[in-house]
Amino acid sequence: MFESSSSPAVTVSPPRLRDAWVALAGLSAVFLFEMLDNAVLNVALPTIGRELAASTASLQWVSGAYSVAFGGLMLLFGAVADRFGRRRVMLVGLTLLAVVSVLTVCVTSVEQLIVVRALMGVAAAMTTPGSMALAFRLFAQDDLRVRALTVISTAGLVGLAAGPTIGGLVLAVAPWQVLIVANAPIAVVAWIGIRAGIGADERSQLHGDRIDGFGAVLGTATVVGVLLTPTLFVADIDPALAWSTAAIAVAAAIGFVVRERTARHPLLDLRLIAQPLVASGLAYKAAAGLAMAGLSYLATLQLQFAWGWPPALAAVAMLPQVVVLLAGGRFVGPFVQRVGLDRAAWMSAAAVVSGLAVFALLSRFGYPSVLVALVLVAAGMRVVGVVAGNNVLRGLPADRTSIGAALIDTASEIATAVGIAATGTILATLVGGGITTTAITGERLASFQEAVLVAGIAITALAAALVAVGASRSLRERSRTAG
Repeated sequence: MFESSSSPAVTVSPPRLRDAWVALAGLSAVFLFEMLDNAVLNVALPTIGRELAASTASLQWVSGAYSVAFGGLMLLFGAVADRFGRRRVMLVGLTLLAVVSVLTVCVTSVEQLIVVRALMGVAAAMTTPGSMALAFRLFAQDDLRVRALTVISTAGLVGLAAGPTIGGLVLAVAPWQVLIVANAPIAVVAWIGIRAGIGADERSQLHGDRIDGFGAVLGTATVVGVLLTPTLFVADIDPALAWSTAAIAVAAAIGFVVRERTARHPLLDLRLIAQPLVASGLAYKAAAGLAMAGLSYLATLQLQFAWGWPPALAAVAMLPQVVVLLAGGRFVGPFVQRVGLDRAAWMSAAAVVSGLAVFALLSRFGYPSVLVALVLVAAGMRVVGVVAGNNVLRGLPADRTSIGAALIDTASEIATAVGIAATGTILATLVGGGITTTAITGERLASFQEAVLVAGIAITALAAALVAVGASRSLRERSRTAG
């Protein structure tokens, strides 16, 4: 059964999911934007490159500027939302998103587009963590919270799955700017739903601490450095720049920890991360993100490089993962209700890690093993994304839920970057040369399969260690509450 929440009940809690449909529609629109945006835009990058005479590096930053701004500023805006109001920050972010999206029609150069994308990343950092925090605050019971988070995450997965198809169809009849301007009506729908369906934050559920500006700078520098470093290493550019970025990220991380331990009003109270429910939820989320990134990276190369499948056939081969992600939503609530929140968290995270292990050990023997890996990872991700997040928010005080939601997204972003960096580094070391540009020989193919095995086992071991950490912290929480 569902465990009772440790956080205070909200003043007015809808007794049924349907009673909050206006709010859920607004929050779902936020997740739809987050997942749909890059999925749609990536299809248009070749067209954008031709029309704006953009270099390959510039096109990379059309997507990268958004991701770096989004990942780097989530902690800051999570703290701001807990201080000034989650609903208020969400509405400001949605307004910024709508305005900036419309400004795309004025873009005449790739540099201007990069600025637009960075501002959209800022808007996403203001809205995404708050959406989870608001959904959590909307309901007092954990079963309704899990169902609500499942609903809004399903909207995001629909955007992720349908994004490339939508982008291709739109480009056939309209200019690429339409793909970005379309975010404006989505933002308007979200703004109306949240403004009409969710009341203003109660003063008792916000804190009055001043925002730690210096800690915010160090935290942002740390996350940005972590997100940039893998890209610089994998891109095979000047190694000195990549190592310098890594060194700056490490120095910023050390400074951030020191600052947060000594500041009177830290941006992120590190003692909160040590809370069993918070630590376990973050560990599960990081493990799932790490495994998902590793599988996506390796499976694409396996299908197209090792087996020589064309991109279209490779895309079809990945469809089972999309189907499970979309269809699995209806099973999340009943599964969690049957096994409980804590067991559902570690079981789903373990399924993701098991899927990666199956791929690492058996993918060379044919597509059936890849299919099993895709299904296991998708099924696990469908549950852990909702349950681990809910557990983190359950373990935090009511006035720190936005920073908790930001932590969840940041952990996932960093784990994804680490997964891509680790697999890319191992492949580059063991295979050598450009995997996609060098002629395929029997010797190179054997080296590639060995690299897939080594990279898969390495990522699996790291993800399994995170699951073990999460399980041990969860067990500690159960022991504490039982005692």
